[in-house]
Amino acid sequence: MKLTNPHLDHFPSLVAMFFDRAERGGEDPFLWRKADRVWHPLSWRQVANQVAALAHNLRELGLKDGDRVVLISENRPEWCIADLAIMAAGCITVPTYTTNTERDHQHILDNSGAKAVIVSTAKLARTLMPAVMRSDANIVISMESLRVGQQGDVSVRDWQSLVTGGEAYLDEAKARGTAMTRDDTACLIYTSGTGGAPRGVMQHHGAILHNAAGAAEVLVNDFGIGDEEVFLSFLPLSHAYEHSGGQFLPIMVGAQIYYSEGLEKLVSNIEETRPTIMVVVPRLFEVIRARMIKSVEKQGKLANWMLNQALRVGEKDYERGLGVLDRPVDLILDKLFRPKIQKRFGGRMKALVSGGAPLNPEIGVFFHSIGLTLLQGYGQTEAGPVISCNRPSAGIKMDTVGPPLMNTEVKIADDGEILVRGELVMKGYWRNPAETERVLVPDPAEPEKGAWLHTGDIGHIDAKGRIVITDRKKDLIVNDKGDNVSPQRVEGMLTLQPEILQAMVYGDKRPHLVGLLVPDPEWMAEWAEAEGLPKDLCRLREHEKFRAAIRAAVDRVNGQLSVIEKVRKFDFAEEAFSIENEQMTPSMKIRRHVLREVYADKISALYKA
Repeated sequence: MKLTNPHLDHFPSLVAMFFDRAERGGEDPFLWRKADRVWHPLSWRQVANQVAALAHNLRELGLKDGDRVVLISENRPEWCIADLAIMAAGCITVPTYTTNTERDHQHILDNSGAKAVIVSTAKLARTLMPAVMRSDANIVISMESLRVGQQGDVSVRDWQSLVTGGEAYLDEAKARGTAMTRDDTACLIYTSGTGGAPRGVMQHHGAILHNAAGAAEVLVNDFGIGDEEVFLSFLPLSHAYEHSGGQFLPIMVGAQIYYSEGLEKLVSNIEETRPTIMVVVPRLFEVIRARMIKSVEKQGKLANWMLNQALRVGEKDYERGLGVLDRPVDLILDKLFRPKIQKRFGGRMKALVSGGAPLNPEIGVFFHSIGLTLLQGYGQTEAGPVISCNRPSAGIKMDTVGPPLMNTEVKIADDGEILVRGELVMKGYWRNPAETERVLVPDPAEPEKGAWLHTGDIGHIDAKGRIVITDRKKDLIVNDKGDNVSPQRVEGMLTLQPEILQAMVYGDKRPHLVGLLVPDPEWMAEWAEAEGLPKDLCRLREHEKFRAAIRAAVDRVNGQLSVIEKVRKFDFAEEAFSIENEQMTPSMKIRRHVLREVYADKISALYKA
């Protein structure tokens, strides 16, 4: 589908935008999934009919405007169809992670007051159903058979029967989409708060449309949109980044979406689908870089020489310092080396967009060196979620996150905090007015322009209008996949164990959490005496049985935590955290930056072990 300036189109809702694009797309392929080693498409018309059918049937099942519907599924065509149908029914989508625990599901079901649930598989339903039985939700729709019928007051319905015959309901769904406003809530996306309990961010239709239009403008003006734009969806669609950037942006630009089979098959999926755009997190780039280097190392001296030359020349080019003698080498690399690398990425990749977590500039320079454009974005769920993105027209600089998206205001507060204003800013946190008032602060001089979102990040704007993030005001850990974790919550649960006196967890930009622990001296003395072992930590910490006892305490806590909160490895601090050694404040809070500096080697070793 060829769209010249999609970012200039103005729609009242996401639903209206989808049906407009579906009408233009007709029988062209839209959503792809792989089954029996073959990629199978659904056309725009087929998807529109299924969306209309499901939307109609959700209303027939008793759902009303504003009702919340939980959606839990892997990335697949049905996810997109379900999301659009929930909205087309006048309801609000509540996406949840496939890795959520029963407790996580319970909190989201109870807090959102969801009336219905859509789940993909029996495996996911096993964790979900006990929470559903204790909630107000009385409808479960399963994409695949759960082999169960009525469960108490909960009615279990089959997906297939609800997505057929949609042609008859197209006009009904289109009319409802047109009647919506950009201010209407589209979805509740839950993100971890500082207190640990996930908060529901109310994203309205206008916020996501604003984001999609801003990203589309970058594509149009800096890369050009072709007849056949292809996105490969890999990140969880329950994450705001993929939801806006990997689903609604492709819809806005009339692109096809392929759903990856997962990390193990991602490389082959890229080669097969030949995407033009991919939205990914920094961790994935790190994995790809490591695999590439290993692969080249096995190919002999010439391949290694070419990689080293590519990195040397690429770094110079990035710094605008390419010399006369470097140009012949650069030309050789363009002929013999970079095309081979680009072929691994399908051969038509316009840009890889990194977001969800900070990107190490070295990774960005690496991809630039091998001939792939890597853009770093910045944002948070509360802002649609994209605030800014690197783009060639502003000059790609890896230690910045680029200029703000179109129609997005950014300013720096007196204390250095980054503030954001515009249609992309959320309406607030669901059922949490106090937290909403804390982060959304209107300017009394310009109340009509809406509130400024206080991001919690510290930074400045450079001479070219690009945002530079220098620090994090809020104390959240953001892992390499962009998930937020409250360290205080995990540390509090660890120190509730009799074995542990103090704890500091770490995991910023990392694949998982690790812990720095101070054993409780009284418990340690009693345990050592019972085991006939010395009572000092220096000797005990090397003892396998002692580590196992502390491990058991950590595992007890892990049993109560979600996947992203679990502490995978730990080591012992050399001494207790105290005011005297400056590892605690006078109000008895741990000084994280001090501990990270003092124990940098220990922390680094935990990720290497």
